[in-house]
Order: sequence, then structure tokens, then C-alpha cells
Amino acid sequence: MVHVRGVLNSPYFLWALLALPSIPMIAGLVSGSADPERLLHPTGEFAARFMIIAMMITPLRLMFAKSRWPIWLMRRRRYFGVAAFAYSVLHTLLYIIDMATLQAMLDEFFALGIWTGWAAFAIFIPLGLSSNDAAQRMLLGWWKPLQKWVYPAAVLTLLHWIFVHNNLGPALVHFVPLALLETYRIWKTRIRHAAENPSSI
Repeated sequence: MVHVRGVLNSPYFLWALLALPSIPMIAGLVSGSADPERLLHPTGEFAARFMIIAMMITPLRLMFAKSRWPIWLMRRRRYFGVAAFAYSVLHTLLYIIDMATLQAMLDEFFALGIWTGWAAFAIFIPLGLSSNDAAQRMLLGWWKPLQKWVYPAAVLTLLHWIFVHNNLGPALVHFVPLALLETYRIWKTRIRHAAENPSSI
């Protein structure tokens, strides 16, 4: 039992688990058996899923304050964020390979489903690069405000998903639980603030 707990708590185990979906994708690309276009959707989905999981952890921690598993997730939230960034990088590289030329990308850049994806990726870059202890120490008070940019990135990702595929359902299946949990987090935070500062009511 102790050995199993040690494996589950190992960062290497979690990194391997997060990387697992990418292994057959990368192997297919290296061998030439995989079409980059067919991998665009799954890489984008995993980027969105890991971003959503990372964002859900804080409201889940508030909702299940007496449980241990949200604390376990909270301590590993950064891993999910970095995984989301890594899959978004892979997703973007596959898009560039599939489009083949700069002109082809420029021709469709201003489509709503395209520029929202680029905008989300532009936000992911500083978020991903600053998701480490060294960046947190260097940025000091700027680190938390920077990380809050994940919220506009999530909205842009949702729009990108909806309008690239012209399909509302799958995107909402992923994002509605996050929206509900974030609504709960805001409500819970306001209740706590009101209780701590009754004169402000």
C-alpha cells in the first residue's frame, strides 16, 4: 500500500500519465503513418481538457473543503497547466504543418474560429513559461495577475472550439462544468468576504 501511494504521489508518474495520449500521436508522426490534420482535433481537445482540469481544482477545493483529494490535486495543479500548454504547442505545430504555407494561414487568419485559437495560444505562451518556481520568484507580485489571464484564454479556447467545428455540443460538454464551478467559486468567495467584513454589506 505504501509503495502504491508512493507511485501515485510521484511527479514522474503524473507526468507520464499526462503525456500518455501524446505518445501514439508523436509515434505516428515520426513513422509517417499519421496525418497531421487528423491529429489537430485530439491535440486541441487534450489542451482544452487539461486547462479545464487545472481551472476546476480551486473551486473543487472550496466545494470539498474537508476532503483530501482536492488538496492532492491542488498541489499538482501546475502539472495540468503545463500539460495544457504542451498540447497546445503540439496542436499549433500540427496546424502549421497541415497548412504548409504562410499565405494559406494568412488567408483564413481572420475567421472567428482561427484568430481566437491564435489569441488563446498567445496567452498560453507566457502562462506556460511562467509555470515554475523560478518564474514565480522572479515575477513576485506580477505572477498571480499573469496567471489570471487563463480566464480570457479559456473563453477564446471555447470560441475557437465552437467555430472551427461549427458544433456547440462537444465544447459545452467540456466547458459548462467549469462555468458552473467558477460560478460557485465566485459565490463562495463573496459569502466568505461578507462574513469577514460585515460592515461592507
